[in-house]
Amino acid sequence: MNFAVGLKPLLAEARSMESLEKQLICPICLEMFSKPVVILPCQHNLCRKCANDVFQASNPLWQSRGSSAVPSGGRFRCPSCRHEVVLDRHGVYGLQRNLLVENIIDIYKQESARPLHAKAEQHLMCEEHEDERINIYCLRCEVPTCSLCKVFGAHKDCEVAPLPAVYQRQKSELSDGIAMLVAGNDRIQAIITQMEEICHTIEENGRRQKQHVGLRFDALYGILEERKKELLQSIAAEQEAKLQRVRGLIRQYGDHLEASSKLVESAIHAMEEPQMAVYLQHSKELLKKITDMSKASMSSRPEPGYENMDHFSINVDYVAEMLRTIEFQTEPLGEDEGDGPGDGSEAATDEDRLDSLEVPEAAEDVGLRQKPASSPHGQH
Repeated sequence: MNFAVGLKPLLAEARSMESLEKQLICPICLEMFSKPVVILPCQHNLCRKCANDVFQASNPLWQSRGSSAVPSGGRFRCPSCRHEVVLDRHGVYGLQRNLLVENIIDIYKQESARPLHAKAEQHLMCEEHEDERINIYCLRCEVPTCSLCKVFGAHKDCEVAPLPAVYQRQKSELSDGIAMLVAGNDRIQAIITQMEEICHTIEENGRRQKQHVGLRFDALYGILEERKKELLQSIAAEQEAKLQRVRGLIRQYGDHLEASSKLVESAIHAMEEPQMAVYLQHSKELLKKITDMSKASMSSRPEPGYENMDHFSINVDYVAEMLRTIEFQTEPLGEDEGDGPGDGSEAATDEDRLDSLEVPEAAEDVGLRQKPASSPHGQH
């Protein structure tokens, strides 16, 4: 089918209007001429205001008189051809107005304010039967066609349906797909927000634990300097590993959200297509993309407690000869140390919020899990 019928005249008309507009541009202000328009002896046109500006720039002494009266006499050069224009005692007000250009500008503005043509709303015509409108849909070939094609043409043995019925059905399917994607996007956005909070908590806990370790080691710096460096590196290594995992998930969800949002925009744009035949040409592909997008796997999240880094707490109450063998505590902190940094209360709150979220039903778990907490040596 030829769906470009009737579009060439519209494009030609648009190009003609654009060409006309270029001829109505003032060479000074680079805007469309503003009335009154004056014509110079060299036959070039200027806005009277622009002509006066050029005159004032070429005759600066006129500006120093301090009079509000219109300057008279003088000369300036045409900005298009550099021809010298000599003014009489009336100045630029003595130049002849170009009423023809002014009338053309009025006509152009009126035409620009109207739609290009009612032709944009015409029905598409069959390529094989030029006088027949496309009004049915071939269910076997899955293309719009005309009644004569069904009776005598290529689709005479095919099953057909009224074009509006197929249009409404597929448009309804696309609308349902859009609603499903939008709902899934909202859930994904909520998950991304929660994981960004987890990143913040991991960074904060890491910062607190590093500060805690630094303060403890400062008291016995001479002996503990080398060991302090090793422990801080251990904290930083686990912090970075956790952040990389969670940020990788954020990128994964973000890419999915961006792709889904673009698909939603494409689907909404297709919904606005007024021509049923044009719409049906692309609807099947859009529906397939939406189905594939809704089945994408989007269920991976860090397990609760993944951001917790309390196992890096230390106890410096040992005697000096035991300092060289100090390790991070693996036991829960006592009451006297429970008020220290990194007590995990914020992390627990984030875990509860993260557990309350749901991902799209079609998503599958890709298997990102935090390893069970073991001794620090086993993790690093």
